[in-house]
Parts: sequence; C-alpha cells; structure tokens
Amino acid sequence: MPKMKTKKSAAKRFKLTGTGNLKRNKAFKSHILTKKSTKRKRNLRQATITDKTNVKTMKKILPYL
Repeated sequence: MPKMKTKKSAAKRFKLTGTGNLKRNKAFKSHILTKKSTKRKRNLRQATITDKTNVKTMKKILPYL
C-alpha cells in the first residue's frame, strides 16, 4: 500500500492544536483594507478554530498532521 499524499496547500494553512483541533487564519485581510473598520481588521488578525463541518474533510486532506 503506497503512502497517502498530503495536500501541501492545506498543510501550509492549517496547524493542529494540542487538543486535536485545526487552527486556521481568517480570510479577507490581504487587500481593500480602507473600507474595513479598525476593529474588524484587528479581529481578522487572530487565528480561529476550523468549523466542525469541515474537520472531517480536512483530516482526510492532511493525513499526517
């Protein structure tokens, strides 16, 4: 049985926490920042936990994470 390949684009975007959750960075922080409020941009800096509905798919894409 050959080894499974990790999707490298996903591996760069997600990290596994100590409790086994997937940590991700928030989107919408790269450009068109002038119309976004300071509070909104500040909240986009913090990482968050991946939603439960996507975890099963992400674990399949990242078999060795």
